[in-house]
Amino acid sequence: MTGFFKQKLHQLFSQTPVKVISQGDLPEIPVIGISFDSRSVQPGFVFFAIGGENSDGHDYIQESIRRGAVAVVGTKTLVNLPVPYIQVDDSRQALAYISAAFYGFPGRHMTMIGVTGTDGKTTTSNMIYHILLSAGLRTGIISTVNAVIGDEVVDTGLHVTTPEAPDLQRYLSRMLASGLTHVVLEATSHGLAQHRVTGCEFDIGVVTNITHEHLDYHKTYEAYREAKGRLLTSLSSTQYKMVPSPRISVINADDPSFEYLASVTPVRKIAYSIKSEADIWAEDIQHTPSGLHFTAVTSEFRQGVTSKLVGSYNASNILAAMATTVLGLGISPEEAARGIEALEGIPGRAEQIYLGQEFTSIVDFAHTPNALKKILETTRELTRGKVLAVFGSAGLRDRQKRRMMAEVSVGLADLTFLTAEDPRTEALEDILAEMAEAAAGRGGVEGQNFWRIPDRGEALRRAIRMAKPGDVVVSCGKGHEQSMCFGKVEYPWDDRTAMRAAISEYLNIPGPDMPVLPTQSK
Repeated sequence: MTGFFKQKLHQLFSQTPVKVISQGDLPEIPVIGISFDSRSVQPGFVFFAIGGENSDGHDYIQESIRRGAVAVVGTKTLVNLPVPYIQVDDSRQALAYISAAFYGFPGRHMTMIGVTGTDGKTTTSNMIYHILLSAGLRTGIISTVNAVIGDEVVDTGLHVTTPEAPDLQRYLSRMLASGLTHVVLEATSHGLAQHRVTGCEFDIGVVTNITHEHLDYHKTYEAYREAKGRLLTSLSSTQYKMVPSPRISVINADDPSFEYLASVTPVRKIAYSIKSEADIWAEDIQHTPSGLHFTAVTSEFRQGVTSKLVGSYNASNILAAMATTVLGLGISPEEAARGIEALEGIPGRAEQIYLGQEFTSIVDFAHTPNALKKILETTRELTRGKVLAVFGSAGLRDRQKRRMMAEVSVGLADLTFLTAEDPRTEALEDILAEMAEAAAGRGGVEGQNFWRIPDRGEALRRAIRMAKPGDVVVSCGKGHEQSMCFGKVEYPWDDRTAMRAAISEYLNIPGPDMPVLPTQSK
């Protein structure tokens, strides 16, 4: 990735706390770009050799040099390279800091708000963003859905979590150049553990919750929790800024992670709760099919809040956003409430699809046991009819959660349809067999209250054909995503388009075609 100006190699390293193990003399070589992918290296780039699960960047050093790399950074002891080689303790951390230095540390010139959590981080990020916009602050956002820089919306790719450090710092640099003063950044556990957000200079850290997820990568809940907690512990290393820099941790008093996060945060903490009194809490939560209403309460104010979003979990997300903006940044409670009410919805988050059918249809991103539990509890509150759930579980990911999700659905939904969700190189039949076994173990009866339907389009069709007036059909796991991975191929897929296609077929009205997956004929 190239920056707006050239910097010298030695200047980049002199500006950062990167732990260098060995290096020769760093000549005054102009650096015009940074990459950790040898295929994108151009003349004048620095190449970072990153170790990965399936490949090792050190194996591509010679290729990067052939493409014009003027220096290489890695963790292995290497000699006799034709370009300067800097051996570091952690090449991912070095990539992050050098990327930040290359773009002039843009985070040091804006108020940076980081949001993490297992569930709710995209919704909470968007709420904070809309509150700040409503208050007249020039604000950008980088989420798992997209990046918004002024009037420009940037697609951040397929299956993206937090962008890699060079891309992230480039976005921040563009935001600063556009005159933005505040940035809301959604930080995933991978983004934190892999140092993608290192060097962002956060002022406020928000944690929505920490439940079962990504244990295929982090191995234990404690390691996963520690990765999330890095957002808060990083606040103590943020540089002094000439812009508002309140240094605050916003944490959920209702979540099991609260005590741990409260113990590790090095700065002022603000606790929020929908269950009991805290620094900010909710009273009189009221649910309707069109949204929710409650009163946000602190020792200083009582503010009515109305939102088009549904579910108690969104009341919690709203409190996190109000804690950040009102208690953290001094936005008035009234202005925060206006920003929340103006938010129409979040793509693929409890998004209703209505084409005239007599039942409710919802697409939601819920892809964890906790998120599935919450959306099913919410849909139960919205109907006196039945709840029909369509979902799968990703291949090459945490295997334990596929059983947990099947058990959750059998316990909370009336009818469950187990189907494809990014099986990758795993056999879809094996994934569905594990889920079906768990569903049966929790009392489900295959063919009566749960079914295995490999093709996701057909699973949606089946659920919609079985829905009665007043029922709710909810498709979970894909949300806003635009593809589904089979083998190593990404096939175009949008759950919202698929839901519209299935409903249109059912109503015999014009509508989009059902997206085609490799499972369609099976």
